[in-house]
Amino acid sequence: MSTVDPTAYTVVTNEGRNESPSFQELRQALEKGSDQLKLDTLTQIIVSTLNGNPQPNLLMPIIQFVLPNRNKQIKKMLAFYWEICPKLDENGKLKQEMILVCNAIRNDLQHPNEYIRGGTLRAVQKLQEAELLEPLVPTVRSCMEHRHPYVRKNAVFTVYSIFKTHEHLIPDAPEILLTFLAAESDPTCRRNAFVSLCNIAQPRAVEYLLSIFDEISSLDELMQLAVIDLVRRDARSDSPHRAKWIRTIFELLTASSSTVKYEAATSLTTLTSNPAAVKAAAGTFLELCVKEADNNVKLIVLERVNALRIKHEFVLDSLVMDVMRVLNSAAGGGDMEVKRKALALALELVSGRNVGEVVAVLKKQLINTQEEKGDEKNLEYRQLLIQSIHSCAIRFSEVAASVVHVLMEFIGDAGNSSAVDVISFVREVVEKFPKLRQSIVAKLLETISDVKSGKVFRGALWIIGEYCAETEDIDSAFQAIRKIIGEVPILASEQRALDEIDGPDEPTGPVEHKPSTTTRVLADGTYATETVYSSSLLEKEKIAKIRAKAAAPLRSLILAGDFYTGSVLSSSIVKLVLRFHEKSSDIKAVNALRAEAMLIMASIIRVGQSKFVAVPIDEDSQERILNCIRTIAELAESRPANELFLADTKAAYAKMVKAAASKVEERKRKENKLVQIQVDDSISFRQFSKKATGGDADELETDLIRATGAADIKDDFISKLSKVIQLTGFSDPVYSEAVVTVHGFDINLDVLIVNQTQETLQNLSVEFATLGDLKVVERASTHTLAPHGFLSLKSTIKVSSTETGVIFGNIVYDGQSASEPSSNVVLSDIHIDIMEYIKPGTCTETQFRSMWTEFEWENFLRITTSITDLRVAMNRIASCTNMSTLTSDAYLSGDCNFIAANLYARSIFGEDALANLSLEKSDDGIVSGHVRIRSKTQGIALSLGEKITASMKVASP
Repeated sequence: MSTVDPTAYTVVTNEGRNESPSFQELRQALEKGSDQLKLDTLTQIIVSTLNGNPQPNLLMPIIQFVLPNRNKQIKKMLAFYWEICPKLDENGKLKQEMILVCNAIRNDLQHPNEYIRGGTLRAVQKLQEAELLEPLVPTVRSCMEHRHPYVRKNAVFTVYSIFKTHEHLIPDAPEILLTFLAAESDPTCRRNAFVSLCNIAQPRAVEYLLSIFDEISSLDELMQLAVIDLVRRDARSDSPHRAKWIRTIFELLTASSSTVKYEAATSLTTLTSNPAAVKAAAGTFLELCVKEADNNVKLIVLERVNALRIKHEFVLDSLVMDVMRVLNSAAGGGDMEVKRKALALALELVSGRNVGEVVAVLKKQLINTQEEKGDEKNLEYRQLLIQSIHSCAIRFSEVAASVVHVLMEFIGDAGNSSAVDVISFVREVVEKFPKLRQSIVAKLLETISDVKSGKVFRGALWIIGEYCAETEDIDSAFQAIRKIIGEVPILASEQRALDEIDGPDEPTGPVEHKPSTTTRVLADGTYATETVYSSSLLEKEKIAKIRAKAAAPLRSLILAGDFYTGSVLSSSIVKLVLRFHEKSSDIKAVNALRAEAMLIMASIIRVGQSKFVAVPIDEDSQERILNCIRTIAELAESRPANELFLADTKAAYAKMVKAAASKVEERKRKENKLVQIQVDDSISFRQFSKKATGGDADELETDLIRATGAADIKDDFISKLSKVIQLTGFSDPVYSEAVVTVHGFDINLDVLIVNQTQETLQNLSVEFATLGDLKVVERASTHTLAPHGFLSLKSTIKVSSTETGVIFGNIVYDGQSASEPSSNVVLSDIHIDIMEYIKPGTCTETQFRSMWTEFEWENFLRITTSITDLRVAMNRIASCTNMSTLTSDAYLSGDCNFIAANLYARSIFGEDALANLSLEKSDDGIVSGHVRIRSKTQGIALSLGEKITASMKVASP
C-alpha cells in the first residue's frame, strides 16, 4: 500500500430478499428481536439506505435498541451504518441524535478490548463530518500510545484521514507522526506512519528518510517498499537528493525480499536511463524470473525486461545468457508460455558476439528433449527450440554449419511438426548457403531412411532433386532412394508374399461368400442400404498384413495411399536423371538410370491401380507421374521440360525465400518507423512541461490505469448516443433505454428508467437474464420511483466465450394496493455483437494448416455480390469479420479473374477463427465464390458467416 486510497468501499448484501418491510416491522425487530434478528434488520436498513430509501425515522430506534448491544457483529454492522446514514438535518447541521452516536464511538475508542478499539478506528476513518470528528480527536491521539500495535497502526491512519479531510482539527499531524516514528518499534506501525507522513507532508518524510539513510538496507520489507515509493515520487520533482536516491535503489536491488527487488528495479529504470542502471535492473528482473516458482510472475517479469529492451536498444544484449537460464527454471502447467516468451526475448537480444553461446544452449536443450518422456509438451518445446535455432542460423551464417547437422538428427522425429520444421530449416539453409550444400545433402542421404512422415519425405526428396549436382552425388541419391523404396517393381515382393500365404494353406472347399452391408447417401439426400456379396474377407486381411510388414519407409507410405509423395519422388528422380545426362558422357550409365527411373515411376502407378493399396491413386498424381515418365523417355527432345525441371523450380523457391526475407525486413522497418524521431520534431523538456501532459507520469500509476482499463474508456456523449438501445415503448407506463458498453470480458449496461405515470412505483426492480455464454453478475435490487421520476441503474454481465449472446428481461413493480397484482413490462432483447471480441491475428502457414485440420466446425457460404473488384470484395470480407489476410501480397498481386486467400482472427478468449476465401469474376463482371469458416466452436463460425452474408448484400460504392 504505497498510498491511502480515499475511494474505499464496503459491500453489504441482502441476498434473496426483495420484499421491503414496513417501518413498524423494522422498529419491532430492532426493539424486541434477538441479536441475529437485529443484525439482519440492520443489514436490510443499510441496503435500503443505499438504494435511496434512508428511513431517517429509524435513527433513534437504532440508537436506543441497537447501539448499547455488545455483540461484535452488530458493532461492526453499526460502523457501516454510521458511514452511510443521513447525519445532517434540513439546514445542513449535525443532527442532535448524533451526539449520542459520537459518545458511543468515543467509548468504543476507550474500550479495553484492543480489537474493538482498532475496528472503531477503522470506522472513524470513513466519517467525513467535522462536528462528529472533533470530539474524537483527543481519544484518537491517545490511541497512538496504546500498548497493542493493532490499535496504534489503525490510529496512525485515522490521524491521516482526519488531517486530509479537516486539517484544522489536527494541524500538528506531521509533528505527531514524526514523534511517533522516532519512538515506535513495531514495523507495521512505523510503515503506516511513514506512508501517512509521505502523503500529508512529503518534505518532512524526506527529512526523516535522510536521517535514517544508513539504515534503509536493514529495514523490513514493508518499510522498504514505502521508501521506494517516496523515492520515486520525490525524484519526479527534481529533488537535490536524486543521486542519493539512485544509490539507495541500487542497494535495494540486493534485498532479501523479491517484492522489494522488483519494485526497486522498476523504480531504478524511471529514475535514470544510464546503461549500467538499466543493466542492473534487467539483471535483477532475470534473477527474480529464475528464482520465483510462479509462472505468472515469470511472465510479468519477462514482459518488463522486453519493455526495457525496446526502450534501451542494444543495452541488454550482454544479458542474453541470463535469459537462457529461464528455460531451465520454467516448470509446471504454464511453463511453455514462459519458455516461449523467454526464447522470443533471447532471439531479440542475440547478436554476432553471443550467437555461438545462445545456439550452444539451444542445442543442449534440444538434446535433452530426446532423453525426456515424449509427451505433448516435450514435443511442443522441441519444435520451439528447432524454430529458434532456425532463426539464429538464418540471421547469422557463421552458426548455420554447426547446427544444421544436429538438427538433421531429428528428421525422423515421431512428432511430425518438429520434423517438418527441421526439413524446412534444412531447405532454407541449403538455398542460402551454397558452401554447405554438399555436406548437408550427404547428411540428408544418410538420415533419409529414418523419416516417417510423408511431408518430411517430400521436403527431403525436393532437396535431393535440386541440389545433387555431381554424378557421385546422383549415384548416392539413387542408392538412398533404392533403400527407402525397397525392391522394384514395388508389387513384386508383395505378390510373392501373398502367393506364399495362399499356397499350402489355401482352402480346397467352396469359397465362402459373406455379405458386406454399408449405408450410402443418394443424390437426393436420402439414405440407402447397399449389400455386397464378396469373397471371404481373408484376402483383405492378408493384404493388410503384407502392407504393414513393408520394411522400406517410403514404400509403406505409397502402399498406404500417399501418392502425392510418390509424385514428388518421380519429380526428384527426373531432376536427377536430367542432371546426370548433362554431367555424364557415359551413355550406357545414363540409359540404365533412365530405365530404373521409369520402372520406379511405372510401378508407383501400378500400385495405385492394384488391390494392395489402401486408397486408389488420384488423377492428378497419376498425370504428374506420367508426365515425368514422358520427360525421361524424350530426354534429348524436351528442352523446355528440362529447363522447367532443372531451373524454374529452384528459381521459384529462391524467389519465395527472398519474398519472405523482404517481408520480415518490411515488418521491422515499420516497427522502427513508429519510434523514429524526425529532425523537425519538437524537443520536450521535462522541467518545463505541465504535469497535465502526462509526460512525467509515474509508471506505477500508468500501469494501474492500464490494468483497470480507465485509459480505454471513452466516455464522450457522441459515442454513448450511438450505443443507446431502446428497451420499452413510449406508451408503456415505464420507459427504459440502455447504453451497452463492452469492456474486456464485461458488458456494462447503463439503464435509464422513467416513470411515465402519476403514481409512485414501489419495489421496482429490473431483472435481466441471458442466452449463450453470458452471466448476470448482480442480483436485482428494489427501488422506489416517484411520479415522472428518473432512475439510473448499472448492471454488469460477464462473457466467457465468443458466441452471439442475447440479453432479455423485464421491469417488475408492485400494484397501487395490496389487492392489485404486480405489473410487468417486458424489455426488448439486446443482441451482443461478436465483433467486439474478435481481433485480427497472425499465424504461420503450418499453424494455419494444423488448426484447419483440427477444427471440426465449418460454415460453408456461397457468395454472389455486385462488387466488381476481387480485391475490394476480399477486403470487405476481411474488414467485416475483423480478420487479417495471411496470404502475401505477392500472391494476390497481378491482374486475374480469380483470387484465393486465407484469413485469420483470434478472440480475446483465445479462440481461433480461420477462413478460406475463393472468389471468381465472370465475364459479365459478377463476383461469386465461396468462403469456408472453421473454428473450435459452432457459435463463432455461424456468427462470422452471418456477418459476411450481411456485408455481401451491400453493393460496392
